[in-house]
Parts: sequence; structure tokens; C-alpha cells
Amino acid sequence: MKQLLKTAVLASALMPLASAAFAEKITVAVGHQSMCTDTYTAGIVIKELGLLEKYLPTEGKYADAEYDVVWADYSSGGPITNQMLANKLNIGVMGDYPLIVNGAKFQETDSLRSIYVAGTGYNLKGSGNAIVVPVESDIYSIDQLKGKDVSTPVGSAAWGMLLKAMQDNDIPTAEYALKNQSPAVGAANIAAGKIDAHSDFCPWSEIMEFRGTGRKIYDGSETGVPYLHGVVVRQDFAEEYPEVVNAFLKAVIEAGDWIREDPMRAVTEMEGWTGVEKEVLYLYFSEGGHLTLEPTIKDTWVDALKFNHGVLVKEKAIPPLDFDAWITEDYIKTAYADMGLDYEADKASIVDPATANAGLPMEIWHARDGVSSYPSMPEFLTAVAAMQGTGAKLNATYVYDIETGLKLFGKTAFWVKAGEDYATFLRKGEAEDYAAANGGSVITFDEAIADFVVEG
Repeated sequence: MKQLLKTAVLASALMPLASAAFAEKITVAVGHQSMCTDTYTAGIVIKELGLLEKYLPTEGKYADAEYDVVWADYSSGGPITNQMLANKLNIGVMGDYPLIVNGAKFQETDSLRSIYVAGTGYNLKGSGNAIVVPVESDIYSIDQLKGKDVSTPVGSAAWGMLLKAMQDNDIPTAEYALKNQSPAVGAANIAAGKIDAHSDFCPWSEIMEFRGTGRKIYDGSETGVPYLHGVVVRQDFAEEYPEVVNAFLKAVIEAGDWIREDPMRAVTEMEGWTGVEKEVLYLYFSEGGHLTLEPTIKDTWVDALKFNHGVLVKEKAIPPLDFDAWITEDYIKTAYADMGLDYEADKASIVDPATANAGLPMEIWHARDGVSSYPSMPEFLTAVAAMQGTGAKLNATYVYDIETGLKLFGKTAFWVKAGEDYATFLRKGEAEDYAAANGGSVITFDEAIADFVVEG
């Protein structure tokens, strides 16, 4: 009897230890890009606000789960795919061209697969990617890149955009020297005048503009193809832990809500997390900014991804991709339903900057007083002149391209004065055409401000 009692007591004592011993450890390894604004709602914001931990499941088969959340930061999407193939990452967030390369490379293997489960954000016109030249360069159009050295992060969204832009302008790869350079290296070479042009993704072209080292000659909006980013997951991980994928997508949704609630708070916080100037981030995340943060998978996005795949096929730079097998809306639809949101309503909504930004006010970011808005160009220019007259420091000014509706830095826009009217443009050629058609002239931002300086 004593022996039976001892055995029973010992078994009782060991039960908690056995339970703990068999508790599952789930590693959630996410590859993100803290220097790519369109990935923030599936990357740096979730990481810094702890949103994934908020939604990770703790019931049912996850009751005793121990989570190890790992964030790996990369300079572009290509290396994330490599790490996912090596099973070192479960989840990746990247741009349109890297997304399709990811899916195609997985399908190229005998057994491994990835799935595209959600978007993060987009620009309908394709803005976000751009080709930049040194600020003092005499290059103003893409056709002037023949025979020039052009760098880009090969495998990135900007690489795909560059190939598409060159194809559109009948410039084969044999007629320019393509160099593989990371965003930071490319930006440094632009600043030093060591490369003729550099193609990069958001927000690198605006970083160069803001710092006064680079000037856009080609914006991604000229391709006419939407610019988007999204989330891919290893299929084996998603099938084993679907509730974890669901949790991640809930965090993506909340991250977008957090930015929209207070863009000024968001860009200030994100500057601290990423090192990207808040004035640059404001160009993307404020009202009228370049990005629309929304994770649904729209039919238009699928069409764009298929088109992008065709661009790479022309360059013999990608394997085949079965889009039907790769894309699934199941996970993001579940996340929407769990949060009481209307997936189909969001999926049907597409923001076009040309119409959405019509009539939005110009803005001035005063170093001390923050951002102020002005409904008309004379009011805006009068305020800039007055503030400069007091010696005030202005962090940035913001205007809109009248052709595309894209938000621009006032100092980098091309200005046209026609009579008493002023207009701003993203591209020099369109500014010149507008000036010629309206009896005006292309002027500098400083010349526009000077018209409103009050003497004495």
C-alpha cells in the first residue's frame, strides 16, 4: 500500500513537469524592411507596438504554447525570400516584384510553397518607386540614360519598375550598365555623384530629395501599374498554425488603424524606430500621402502582379508562377470577420490620388508650430514668405502635382506661373508643356515665394 501511495504521489508531482515538457514552442520569424515605408504595417509598427503578441492565440491547441517572435530586418525583399526558402523565416513582407519572385521560386522547388495572404498598402498610380539622379545632373528624362550607369537593388520592386520603364522607352539592357546596389549604397553614390542614376523604392527617392542630394527624373506612376506590397507565408507554417497567421493579419489591420488615427504621432514614432526623417514619412502617411494602407487582395492587384511577372519573363528573370495556387484570401477574410470588419467593402474601394487629393490644402511644417494648412496657392506662398521673413525654420512644405494628384515637397516640385496663377508638377516636361499652353513660365520655388514677399 505504501509503495502504491508513493507511486501515486510521485506521478501527481510529475504531471505539471510533464505538461511543461510537452508545451510546444512556436517560432514566428518575420522578415521585414524598416527602410521601406509600404511594409511598415506588417513590420516595424507591429514589432514596436507589440501587436502580434496581442493577437497570438492562447486557447485550444495553443493553451500551453510558448511563442518565440523573431524580427529580421532586411534592406530589400530578395534576401527575405532566400531566408524563407531556408526555413529561417515563416513570414515575409515585401514589394510587388519580390512577391512574385518569392512565389515563383517556391514553386520551382519540388515540395516547398509560399502563399500570398494579404496586402499592406498601395499607390494606384504606381508612385513609390523612382529613378533619381544627382541633384546637379543634366539628366532630366529617362531616354538620357542610354549609355549611363544605373544602379538598383536587383530583385526589388524598384528593379522591376526600372526594367518596365526601360522596356516602355525602348532601352534594352545592352544600352545601359545595370549595377546591383543596395538602397543605402545607391543613395550614397548619388550624393557623391559616383553613379549616373539610381532606381529605388519608397522612401529612398524622397529621402534623397529631402536631403538635397538627388532629383527624380522618373516616377513609378509613369509605368501606369499599381505599386503594392504584401505578406507571404510559408504554406507549411500556415497549414500547421493558421490561427497564428490570422493573428499576424489582425496586427496588420490594427497597425494601419494606428497610423491613420494620428499621422503626426505615427511619423514621429516611426522616425525614432527607423531613422527616416519624419518629414519624409509624412509625405507617405499623412492625408493625401502616397500610400493607402489597406490589406485586402483586390482583383486589380492580382492583374498587376500578373503583368509584373510578364515584365520579368521578358527579361528571362523569373520562373513560371501559378497565381491561383499562390494567392489565397482565406486568412485575411478570417481576420476581417474576427474583427467585425467588412472585407468586401474594403476590397471594392480603390483610392485614386488624382481624384482623392483634388482640392486638398497645401501644408507648411514649421519647426516650432507644427503643420499648418492653406486652401489656396496665394495663401500658401504668402505664409511661406512671411515665415521665412521672420527667420523661422521650416522643416518642409507640401504641394500636389496637378497631373497625378501626388503629394510633393514644395522645394522639389516644378513650378509654373501663368498670369496670377501658380501650378506645381512632379515632372519637368509636364511643367514646360503646361507653361507653353497657358502663356506661363517655369520658375523656381524661391521665385514663387519672392512674389509674395512684403517689403518693410
